[in-house]
Amino acid sequence: MWNLARFAASSLGRSRRFSTAIPGPCIVRKRGADILHDPWFNKDTGFPLTERDRLGLRGLLPPRVISFEQQYDRFMNSYRSLEKNTQGQSDKFVSLSKWRILNRLHDRNETLYYRVLIDNIQEFSPIIYTPTVGLVCQNYSGLFRRPRGMYFSAKDKGEMMSMIYNWPAQKVDMIVLTDGSRILGLGDLGVQGIGIPIGKLDVYVAAAGINPQKILPVMLDVGTNNPKLLEDRLYLGLRQPRLEGDEYLSIVDEFMEAVHARWPKAIVQFEDFQMKWAFETLQRYRKKFCMFNDDIQGTAGVALAGLLGAVRAQGRPLSDFVKQKIVVVGAGSAGLGVLNMAVQAVARMVGCSETAAKSQFFLIDKDGLVTTERCHLDPAAAPFAKSPRDVEGLSEGAPIIEVVKKVKPHVLVGLSGVGGIFNEEVLKAMRESVSTKPAIFAMSNPTMNAECTAADAFKHAGENIVFASGSPFQNVDLGNGKVGHVNQANNMYLFPGIGLGALLSGARLITDGMLQAASECLASYMTEDEVLKGILYPSINSIRNVTAEVGAAVLREAVAEGLAEGNSDIGFKELSLMSKEETVEYIRDNMWYPVYSPLVHEK
Repeated sequence: MWNLARFAASSLGRSRRFSTAIPGPCIVRKRGADILHDPWFNKDTGFPLTERDRLGLRGLLPPRVISFEQQYDRFMNSYRSLEKNTQGQSDKFVSLSKWRILNRLHDRNETLYYRVLIDNIQEFSPIIYTPTVGLVCQNYSGLFRRPRGMYFSAKDKGEMMSMIYNWPAQKVDMIVLTDGSRILGLGDLGVQGIGIPIGKLDVYVAAAGINPQKILPVMLDVGTNNPKLLEDRLYLGLRQPRLEGDEYLSIVDEFMEAVHARWPKAIVQFEDFQMKWAFETLQRYRKKFCMFNDDIQGTAGVALAGLLGAVRAQGRPLSDFVKQKIVVVGAGSAGLGVLNMAVQAVARMVGCSETAAKSQFFLIDKDGLVTTERCHLDPAAAPFAKSPRDVEGLSEGAPIIEVVKKVKPHVLVGLSGVGGIFNEEVLKAMRESVSTKPAIFAMSNPTMNAECTAADAFKHAGENIVFASGSPFQNVDLGNGKVGHVNQANNMYLFPGIGLGALLSGARLITDGMLQAASECLASYMTEDEVLKGILYPSINSIRNVTAEVGAAVLREAVAEGLAEGNSDIGFKELSLMSKEETVEYIRDNMWYPVYSPLVHEK
């Protein structure tokens, strides 16, 4: 049982304890070459001689024993050589080359892979996650070498309850699930979308310390409507149109029931579902299973943290958020998710209804400004449609430039998936919108779909702006020693903490309150000096610290809402007695870190 007295110990030297602590032994039922072919147990040339003897490895490896640190350095040297040898090649070629070398290490030695990833997270997250993961998904059938995760298809209907037991792990804590219908801004990539759950779960391991033996990437293959894939001889998925309606939902229902039957405490994260199914499945399952949708709720949480930071960057009190005029371009799952969470925040601050809180928000979709006069108004967008009397001078379908000039928003948020839609004219109009630091959030992924680049934003909207993006851009040199700070509004600031906090609290559900707590925690992470410089988000290098804080905030909210049931180590009563500092320490102490464990053979 976990003991509160543990918190009396100093946390100094935390980073050193990972490398000096002696891990407990790990029982294996394999010997010889079978161990070398298992990436979880394989240590390559790092097996000590005593292990080589007891595991039947003598003669199967070169005689010299190479330490973990030496293996680490050898890989990094190979990676640096790759960078040098690919200079002058296309960005696509370089990105895929980097992904391949990391993937080969992942296939061979998971412990070393995750250590490399954790220690170099800022450099490697764009390779294993956004934006390179989109390129990987587009080419996945050709890149496929070794199966990873599980595939449940429309052909498996009626078999999923038994199929789930084919996964070898006795316990699974975290599942990321996609149906491949809307991969980033790339559309329907079918079964090739499995790259997204794989990349997300690597981030869970690196940022949240989820044990990689307890993660499960899942592809739900219900067909594809992408004609290129259906005609591709190498395509690995079902060559049939996507299921729709009740047929589709019956497949997802069966999967969710199967997962819950075997691992009732597992957290399920839905990822990259097309909008209609993203909202439908979220509402269908969120009160029954411990699940959330990262595109709707994770993106919204990170965006809300940025929106709250933008108010602070303008030198105004946080309470002025309720006065901010915000234009959101993009009425997909991410755009509507941002609007919903921002409206909830305003309603909570002011103590008004969500209907009253919507007055400051404007929604633009592919057909322009969304108003109540629109024919065939999308039900999901309808709550944000403006009445003509509320937008005097603007008509139904007004384009972005007209809306910006008329509304004069404090913040322009792009979640459209249309690259360059924030053109020079729109950016110059934002310069005139407010006197102090207008905010421009170009949040669509991948990079080619960003609404504008950082360089264009600072060039046309002026130096006096706050800029955030979904994809990584370099800071902009403004001359005279000034820097235009780029804030990557990256979901990895939130989803690892949401998942870890829910897991360690033993939460039955993930609620709006828990998501709001995560977002507000992230918003408060930056110091006042940093925010006034236009820096809204911390360095990715501090992601484990960020995740610990966010996870603790989620855990405390789960306790406050009476949803925390505790876990195998600690019960609800002990969780409820923890101080804020103790919850953070508890989260930190439960993060897995990669070190080689002594292996002991058991028949």
